[in-house]
Order: sequence, then C-alpha cells, then structure tokens
Amino acid sequence: MKRLIIIGTFIIHSALLAMGDIVQSVEGLFYLDQSPIRIEIDDGVISRIVRLPESQKDHLDYIAPGFIDIQINGYASIDFSGENLSLENIRQATRALWENGVTTFFPTIITNSHERIKANFVILAKAALEEDIGLSIPGFHLEGPYISSEDGFRGAHLKEFVRQADVAQFLEYDAAADGKILLLTLAPELEGAIDLIEAAVSRGMVVAIGHTAANAEQIKRAVDAGASISTHLGNGCANMIHRHDNPLWPQLSDDRLSPSLIVDGHHLRPEEVRTFYKVKGAERVLLISDALDLAGLPPGEYLAGGKKVVMTPDGLIKYPEQNVLAGASLPIGHGVQNIMAWTHCSLADAIHMATRNQARHFGLDDRGELRPGKRADLVVFSLQDGKLKVMRTILAGAEVFSAD
Repeated sequence: MKRLIIIGTFIIHSALLAMGDIVQSVEGLFYLDQSPIRIEIDDGVISRIVRLPESQKDHLDYIAPGFIDIQINGYASIDFSGENLSLENIRQATRALWENGVTTFFPTIITNSHERIKANFVILAKAALEEDIGLSIPGFHLEGPYISSEDGFRGAHLKEFVRQADVAQFLEYDAAADGKILLLTLAPELEGAIDLIEAAVSRGMVVAIGHTAANAEQIKRAVDAGASISTHLGNGCANMIHRHDNPLWPQLSDDRLSPSLIVDGHHLRPEEVRTFYKVKGAERVLLISDALDLAGLPPGEYLAGGKKVVMTPDGLIKYPEQNVLAGASLPIGHGVQNIMAWTHCSLADAIHMATRNQARHFGLDDRGELRPGKRADLVVFSLQDGKLKVMRTILAGAEVFSAD
C-alpha cells in the first residue's frame, strides 16, 4: 500500500487564494499529440479538455502535467540537510522550483548526524502542512545514512555519518517527519538492510537501491524484499569497477527495478542514457534533477554539506577530494529536453518520465496526467532548438509562475 496524502477541496481553495491568480482555463499544444486544446479548471481540478481548431496551433506553447521531482536536495541557496533550515527557506526553494515547472517534489535529506536528520524532518513536516507550498510537498526522500562507506560508492556523502541499517532509528526519522517519508535510498549489502527494506515497504514506503557496492545476490535479496527503484543509476558508483561483478548489471537486468536518472549532461553520458532507456523503457524510467542548494548560483568554489565543492560555468558540481560529482545544478526540465535529444523518444514519453511515472510509482493519484478529475497541476513551455523554457506554472488551478 502506497502512502497517500489527501487534501480536501476547501483547503485547496483556501491555498489558491494565497498563492496567485485563480485560473479558469489554459490553452496550449497537448503534449501527447501536439494538437491545440483548452483545459478547463473548476476548484483546482481539471474539469474538461476541449479540442481547438488547428488554425490556433501556431500561436500556442506546449502544455503538460507539472513536473514531479522525487530527489531535490535543495534549491536557490537552500539546503534541506543544512543548518538553520526554516519554513521561509523552504518557501523560497519551492517558489524557485515553481519557476522551473516543478509542481510536486520530495525534499531530500542526505546522510548526516542523527540530530540533524531528525530536526530537519520536523521542519519539513511543518512545511508540508502549509496551505501554499504544502500542495507541492506530499512527502520526503531520505537518501542515506544507510549507504556504502567505500569511496566512490559513497559519492559526496560524508563518511563520518554513514552507518549500518537500523529499523528503530529509521522509524524515529519517520516519526519526526510526521510519517511522510515516501522514499528511502539505502545500500542492500549493509547489515540489517533487508530487515529495514521489509519494515519500510510494510509501512507503504518505496525503497530504492543506491550508493551501493552490492553484488548480484545482495541486490536480488533487496528486490525480493520490496526495493523497486535504483536511485540515480550509474551514479553513486566508484570510478573503477569490475567489468562483470558490479552493482550496475544486476539492477539493469531486473525488470522489477525502475531507475531514476540524472540526465543533466554531466552525470551520465548520452550512450549510458540510451542504454538505460532501451533496457528499462519509457514506462519505468524516472527523471530526477538531484539538485543542490547551489542550483542557480554563479560558478565558483563553495562549502556545501561540510565539504568543498566546485561548480563549473556549465553547471557541473564536483567534489575534488574524491573526484566524484556532488549533486546537480540543473532543473528536471533539462532532463526532459536531453533525453529526447539523446534517445529520440517522443515528447510524450519524455514528459511521462518526469510526471506520470512518478505519480504512479508513489500513488499520487491526483496528479501526473492531464485528464478530467486530476488536480490542475500544469506546466506551459516552449521548445526551441531542443531547449525547453518554462512559460507558466499552474498549481492546483492557481498560477504560481509566469515568465511574462
């Protein structure tokens, strides 16, 4: 059973008044077939989709479900794992994400001290109850601290806070998060990991394999126990691995695992993306940004999460001490445009990898598609020379961003 967050119509309507202009209808090119349509909205919900004359086609931008990003470590200088996290910080990050077409996201807390993880989940849980930004935050992602301690596989997570899987400790974190941890990423080779997977899945959470040096048998045991996602497949991996015995092949070969992919042009090469896409298919790939608090800041050296990282002019963030990447700086829309360019998939498939697939995997039944009865979470965007530019973002029937 998936964890579901249900928000009543009255609460949604009250939130709309605080967020922006109420939208009665939106016109655009339907992302499924590029035909002109008008989406009619009633009380924050799609009530009807009307086909428009083809003569209007040349004057419209594309329209699709709002993006759903299940791995956001931070944004707009706000670190969800950082010190002094506040409701206003989270509001700032959420509004910046709206500017990039993201209407639903999972704030992600990474490997950290026991006290910091608990404290920040308490603050995030309060944000999820806010009438405005709470509409975009159905729950959270905990990436670590139960991951490989080996260099490379650990990625940019701080080794001092990595620890063995502990069901009782994890339940403390979920209690602090008001029961809203929707996704847990761990390494299945750790002592106690299988017990933790089973405990989390029994409580309606989704469990992902990530930052792992596990062998094929350990990965199979994790999937048998209920793990269903490979977190940023191809990343959180050592630079030098055995050509046969490594964590990639078992995850690629198991049809029960859906990979989340960072398709920002830095974390994976085009040929890797093409291979993962061909093996897993458009129905199972989940695009993510893995964005950090550095997203949107100028190039340079920064202290992030207790370590020195460098952001290059093209948006690459690296952790020189281990010669690994340290998260991403580009929003999920870049993944949509890149996966189309690299795999030649359709616009519809690319959008589904950033919307519908996530909604289905996490039981977010009110969003992720453009159909009557779904919440009116919409992104209007242009596509010029393969570049996606967000023009408007509509959340539950309220315009929360306009490029005009």
